[in-house]
Amino acid sequence: MSPACDCCGEQVNKLNQQVSVMRKEIKNLRQMLDSAVRAHRKHMISIQSAVSKVALCEPAREQTPSPSPPSSQAALEKGNIQTVPIGYISSCFSVKNGTPRQPTICGPSRAELRIQQSVFNNPEHALVGLEHYSHVWIVFLFHKNGHLSYKAKVKPPRLNGQRVGVYSTRSPHRPNALGLTLAKLDKIVGDTVHLSEIDMIAGTPVLDIKPYIPEYDSPNTRMDMDSEPCDSNADQPGGTTVPLDESEEMLNLQNDSETDAQSDLESVLARETTEADSSGVAAPFSLPKHLHNVLEDVKTYVTQGDLFQLRCESDDQVSDSTKSKPQESSVEHPCYGEEAYSTIAGWIREPPVGSLEVRFTPQAERELAEFLPAHQSGPSESDRPRFKFLRSPEEAAAAIRGVLSADPRSVYRRTRCRDRLFFFTLDTADITCWFGRGFAEVLQVRPVEQHIAPT
Repeated sequence: MSPACDCCGEQVNKLNQQVSVMRKEIKNLRQMLDSAVRAHRKHMISIQSAVSKVALCEPAREQTPSPSPPSSQAALEKGNIQTVPIGYISSCFSVKNGTPRQPTICGPSRAELRIQQSVFNNPEHALVGLEHYSHVWIVFLFHKNGHLSYKAKVKPPRLNGQRVGVYSTRSPHRPNALGLTLAKLDKIVGDTVHLSEIDMIAGTPVLDIKPYIPEYDSPNTRMDMDSEPCDSNADQPGGTTVPLDESEEMLNLQNDSETDAQSDLESVLARETTEADSSGVAAPFSLPKHLHNVLEDVKTYVTQGDLFQLRCESDDQVSDSTKSKPQESSVEHPCYGEEAYSTIAGWIREPPVGSLEVRFTPQAERELAEFLPAHQSGPSESDRPRFKFLRSPEEAAAAIRGVLSADPRSVYRRTRCRDRLFFFTLDTADITCWFGRGFAEVLQVRPVEQHIAPT
């Protein structure tokens, strides 16, 4: 190759290197731009949240809702509504990091919901009767998820990066940032609802409360209710189904009538026999011989009928299966198995990401034991940190295990981030832990500075 060609080749290589460097720089600039856009959105959301909180602190006269415009009915018919939060959650989770994704993950988690007086003049009146229920549905808003960006497919953490449709998941990133939680109702004090088994952070706007009724909300309960007629009702040849209570009542009346008839026959025969034996001759009002024989035949028939009925019932239980099948097919509400009645996605029961073992270092156990339970008075121990929601260090340890065993990390932190340390806040405690292969270890439990003083 000539020297001129060698020089051209070197220049081409230099140009290729410059092009690759420029591509990397463009990629970095795009990443920086995306990060700036996300930060801007979060900043705008925080400003909106601060403005809404300032608006809530205005005098009550300014909070009085203005009369609905004439077009409100038309907007409602089109599905456009103006939501008004009935209250805001006060929770043991203050930030998103470490908050359970589902309420059943962390049973000891607790929260309070106070009904706003701007919604009802007497908020406690709206809660009358709710104390009769053990669980309630909470409809709320995902106010911290940056809901301005959402996609048709999402990556649930339990699927470890696989994509599925957003409506097949409970992802908070949806077109309408509505959340639904089944919470345990602990008690109601005035206008405040005390909840547990929650997955909502502090400041969550609540839109509605609905009581949980298993007969309406649980498919398994409805399945049991539908299966009762199959097991207990007796189908007549004409196709009429007798309810359980009515069939039992009819059977009891029939047995009583047969027993009474048999006892009457026995009493007549006994009285006749006694009177005949005592006098040595037949009584003046004794029955003729042919009638006496008729009574004996009736008594034998009734006795044999009872034995025949018992024999038929035992035979039906052993071998008469052909008669029971047509009766089952004639029931209006057939019985369904659990799998045929309600099904869920397989990755919910058997997710690719398994549960983690949770450990505590001795130092973390000692630091956690220093916390005082909520609402416990102790003048000599006022310098110790105190929980606001959790009732004991043991309950706090159970809550920490519930949060970490479900692996609260995102898919990115789990698969690509080299930093194994993880931080989250539970009630008034800052938790420091790290993740290994198949386990999570709690390293430190320190009180949050602004919550050290007793409440």
